Amino acid sequence: MNGAQAVLESLRKEGTRVVFGYPGGAVLDLYDAIYQEKFPHILVRHEQGAAHAADGYARATGEVGVVIATSGPGGTNLVTGIATAYMDSIPLVCITGQVGNPYIGKDSFQEADICGITTPITKHNYLVKDAKDLPHVLREAFFIARTGRPGPVTVDIAKDVFTQEVDYAYPEKVHLKGYNGDFTGEAAEVEAAARAVAEAKRPLFIFGGGVTLAGVAGEVRALLDLTGIPSVTTLMGIGCVPSARENFLGMAGMHGTYAANMAVQECDLLIAVGMRFDDRVTSRVEGFAPRAKIVHFEIDPVEVNKNVLVDCRVLGDLRWSLPLFTEKLKAAGIDYRARFSKWDSYIIEMNNEKPLTYKKIEGQIMPQALVEMVSELAADDAIIVTDVGQHQMWAAQYYNAKEPRRFLTSGGLGTMGYGLPAAIGAKIACPGQQVVLLTGDGSIMMNCQEMATAADNRIDVKIVVVHNRVLGMVTQWQRMFYNKHYSETLLPGGTDFVKLAEAMGVAASRVKEPERLREELAAAFAADGPHLLDVMVPGNVDVLPMVPGGKSLDEMVLESE
Repeated sequence: MNGAQAVLESLRKEGTRVVFGYPGGAVLDLYDAIYQEKFPHILVRHEQGAAHAADGYARATGEVGVVIATSGPGGTNLVTGIATAYMDSIPLVCITGQVGNPYIGKDSFQEADICGITTPITKHNYLVKDAKDLPHVLREAFFIARTGRPGPVTVDIAKDVFTQEVDYAYPEKVHLKGYNGDFTGEAAEVEAAARAVAEAKRPLFIFGGGVTLAGVAGEVRALLDLTGIPSVTTLMGIGCVPSARENFLGMAGMHGTYAANMAVQECDLLIAVGMRFDDRVTSRVEGFAPRAKIVHFEIDPVEVNKNVLVDCRVLGDLRWSLPLFTEKLKAAGIDYRARFSKWDSYIIEMNNEKPLTYKKIEGQIMPQALVEMVSELAADDAIIVTDVGQHQMWAAQYYNAKEPRRFLTSGGLGTMGYGLPAAIGAKIACPGQQVVLLTGDGSIMMNCQEMATAADNRIDVKIVVVHNRVLGMVTQWQRMFYNKHYSETLLPGGTDFVKLAEAMGVAASRVKEPERLREELAAAFAADGPHLLDVMVPGNVDVLPMVPGGKSLDEMVLESE
């Protein structure tokens, strides 16, 4: 077969169900093979949209997302999507075309060093100059992307490689020096963590995105049932603990709940599982968890002691460490629930005394109320996708997440424009589940062209625009810390999102009155095919609580001035 056919055969071997992409000169032979073999492909309207769609597909399923782009600007347009996936440890294989072998390194038309450009934002990358290398390169790319700490891999393929003949044989196993995908750690580290729990009086779990990536939410819940220890999550950990659990305190960090942040500050043992102590979680590191001994369950040794110094590390895959941790805790023969009951009651009482609250404005739809209603009306197994900004934090605070892989958001990079293509990818991945996008009037414009993708492919995503006519999170900072100097953050509202959606083939409606919100939201959810609901909300509402920059988690702003 030729190189193009070898690429598609390799994708089949890896179980790839669909690819997202955009054609161009350097990948024409690959796209001809896609045409001839009827390989499942979704044509997006911008390569960034393709990367985010593959990302949403991967987050919703745990599978490797696959994206195809041409050389030069095609590859560089993927960069934001690749960086987004890299920061959140999402497995992608990004196949890019490169100019032909004779033209590489000569500043040829649409040539860019995509391997060099993406080196800092990929787990690994390849430049393929010979078709005989395609099977083992693609086998390695998928293996690297999905094993260990997942992440994106770029495979850049010279144009003439697609037409070269290859005697195709797909490797059964991968042999890489220094990397075998086995992340079994030291049992002694798990034993030390179990001893720390036995010695603690006020322990707290904090769960991150690693729990979802490893697929160990079941083990986490068993661990919580055994110990009765209160828990919080990071933004990326939302869904791994049901939000309705009594001693689950919500999200910790800059916009975390009062009880979650105070629990971090008052605990004497903080057990961090699958999280990397991002600055949005810790705020001022010197003031983070000042009374606590810290245990860190982590797969990537680079993350241990990078931001926060820990007392005990447990290095290894959570699929190995958490069952062993539970086993060691059981073997100790301690009644953990009785031991921690006083602390548990204290935490629950604190959470009940200072829950998340918001002020209401007469005649206005409050954005927090909108999220609460989405949570009420959405299907039990709905996948909620967010863009980035105030609406993202309100969703994190007020949406009732029940399961992992059902709350998709750009956490580490904070990419505006992520939401719509990611929602499309999630719906392609899980056609039987409802997919709802919560976005802002700023974020939606970043990749609004993908409404055409949804319309042309009848991808049934429900788009809820939290429309406040400002770049909300930035104006909040300007209001609080820059003397209300709203420099280039006001959106006059001249864009009619209903007409914009309809122009691209997506049905749309608008709601302004609180008394009509339920009816309009229910109608949008029940509509056949993609639908945009433009929800008008006030533009001067803050996301609270908030920990200002440079402050500790217990120095929260709870009310607007």
